[in-house]
Amino acid sequence: MAASKSKKSAAPAKSAAAAKASAAAPAAKPAKPLNPRAAIIAALNAAYWMEIETTLNYIANSINLDGVRAEEIKKSLLMDIPVEIGHAQTLGKRIKELGGKVQGSAAFTPGQARLQPPRSSTDVTAVIRGVIEAEDAAIAQYNLTIRLCEGIDYVTQDTCIRLLAEEETHCQEFHSFLKEYQKKG
Repeated sequence: MAASKSKKSAAPAKSAAAAKASAAAPAAKPAKPLNPRAAIIAALNAAYWMEIETTLNYIANSINLDGVRAEEIKKSLLMDIPVEIGHAQTLGKRIKELGGKVQGSAAFTPGQARLQPPRSSTDVTAVIRGVIEAEDAAIAQYNLTIRLCEGIDYVTQDTCIRLLAEEETHCQEFHSFLKEYQKKG
């Protein structure tokens, strides 16, 4: 509460001239918010591209990692590639069902800098951290989409809840890998 009082008292008081000038000026039109369906489609598109990018990076990392310690991670990534593709296909179908359009690669902007293959092909920990970061981002995106759907689109909401559960399971798996790799040093 103290912080909110100090914020209020720190706000500068408007002068009478400034208040009069702002009252006389025409009100600026607020930016038109997306309609709920368009906002849901935009959120689904963001999740779709996250799944596609994750798939690309899982393929690259499952090929590039070297060493005995890397084998378990490579296997896990290889097993998750079809799952991530399935997520993207599910999202794409739902985008189409809602009247949206699934874009091609020209619309893609990469965002997973940390999941790029590391310089050292034996840096398994870097890949694990990259997977966790990508999964955390997907979890956040699905939670956002679920909230957008509340009271509006229960089919999309249910779909995203199912995908969220799978992402949380995968993230937990990689948190376990990270604990083990940190312990071994």
